[in-house]
Amino acid sequence: MAQPTATPKQVVDWYFDVISPFAYLAFHSLYRLPETVEVRFQPVLFAGLLKHWGQKGPAEIPPKREWTFRWLHWLARQQGVPFRPPPRHPFVPLPYLRLCLAAGNRRAAAAAIFDALWARGADAEDAHTLRALTKTLGVDEARLQDPAIKQALHDATAAAIDRGVFGVPTLVAENELFWGVDAMPFALERIRAQGVKGK
Repeated sequence: MAQPTATPKQVVDWYFDVISPFAYLAFHSLYRLPETVEVRFQPVLFAGLLKHWGQKGPAEIPPKREWTFRWLHWLARQQGVPFRPPPRHPFVPLPYLRLCLAAGNRRAAAAAIFDALWARGADAEDAHTLRALTKTLGVDEARLQDPAIKQALHDATAAAIDRGVFGVPTLVAENELFWGVDAMPFALERIRAQGVKGK
């Protein structure tokens, strides 16, 4: 008897920086994607995107920062997602992005980092936070200084810019960009439509 063939996966890329609370909330929306979709997690340096495109981040504009966090607290309640920001923001995200890369860009790695920083409010600038996460993810902390890991993050950010990514989070499906947490319903609808079209 012939074995049923496996349904080919749709592959989408999700660009994020753990400094972004918007990326944290959007991360939870990824669980709503169909099982036929494979998400490739792509950590990038948000500051690198801002510099390239000549933009400022929301936290750099005081009234926008105030509005942003008011809205984020409301949105998290609406989504039923725990939201406890770190005590210092913005923070330097480089070691956490490198940790995600060193841990293989797995969903579990992104989940652990987001949970520590944005659900439990751990201090990203506290060495104990980073040390605890490296232990949880089974990564030698010394690897975060590995030139290959540093170069991988640089290359990932450059590749994102080449694709037109200008902010985080951004999901790319079939070369269409969907930017921001509020674009996730739009992205889900398009991905489902693409899946049907591809059968």
